[in-house]
Amino acid sequence: MPETVLIVGGGPAGLEAARAVADLGGRVVLVERREVLGGTPDEANYAALTPHLGSAQEALDRLRAGVGRPEVEVLLGSTVTACRGSVGDFTVTVSGPDGAGREVGAGAVVVATGFTHFDPGRETQMYGYYEFPDVITLPDAEKMLKEHRFVRPSTGEPPRSVAFIQCVGSRDRRIGNEYCSKVCCGVASKEAIEIRRLLPDCKVYIFYIDMRMYGYWENQIYWPAQEQYNVNYIRGIVTEIVGKGDRLLMKGEDTTMGRPLEVLMDVIVLSVGMEPSRGTREIAGILGLEQNRYGFIAAPGEPMDPISTSVPGIYVAGAAAGPRDLEDTMGTAGAAAARALGVIRSARPAAATAGA
Repeated sequence: MPETVLIVGGGPAGLEAARAVADLGGRVVLVERREVLGGTPDEANYAALTPHLGSAQEALDRLRAGVGRPEVEVLLGSTVTACRGSVGDFTVTVSGPDGAGREVGAGAVVVATGFTHFDPGRETQMYGYYEFPDVITLPDAEKMLKEHRFVRPSTGEPPRSVAFIQCVGSRDRRIGNEYCSKVCCGVASKEAIEIRRLLPDCKVYIFYIDMRMYGYWENQIYWPAQEQYNVNYIRGIVTEIVGKGDRLLMKGEDTTMGRPLEVLMDVIVLSVGMEPSRGTREIAGILGLEQNRYGFIAAPGEPMDPISTSVPGIYVAGAAAGPRDLEDTMGTAGAAAARALGVIRSARPAAATAGA
């Protein structure tokens, strides 16, 4: 019976789970569809992590270094295409870059396929994401901030005013995403601070339904954004964005004052939420995992057991199970690693007895 854990996904959750399994004396086969490890933070060019504003690149480098060891076999450009067996004795087919299939024996599986950012032009064009170059998303802003610059895409010039619009693709019954994506308010506040640091004369606004600061983020980024960096938070609803000259006219309502709102901006940043990644949806079908109503991997034992799936011996870590910040992602990754090795080792005596 192999004391091997197969981990699907090479983002923060998968990397942390792999490191933890190796630290606990197990062997890992880590399968990643891209040609590089790092997951969404790497693919979307994250600049700094929320809430401490530490370098995302440095954090990813530390995670990658943690799997550079003999106990961890990394399969890049690879995907899981089939799975048979049961807890303690899975046989997983992995397709490599050349299309050839390889069978991997594993006692347990950890799914860490992450999330994707909501596409703000998929359902509606009221925000003009595909119409106006100066309407961008949080990941678009991150890419510029990683390069230590923030400009209007249409002109290449620094903006005089920037607005963030919260809850784009989250808390929206019309499109079916009724859930809160947890991190968008914090990430917007973090980016607002970064913009103000780069452009002290730029006015930055955050338009929100209500601010939802996660854990300690209230004091770590929300109040500093206002008190140290003069970011303006406005409770309101944006109903339309139209072009006016070479700028953007935001129309909506200031819900605190109860009056119509029309303001001109140079750049508008849409705070897009989380949705299940393509890999999450695909692996659920391949492994026969139950999904929740939003397409994330279901964890039937929540809240006491947020990592077990509907299939014994298969666990889920990070945002494959739903919106999570990096702290929760790392915690569930470690828990999934421990449970995966534990179920393998507990199954070994039973298998030995059956063989006798």
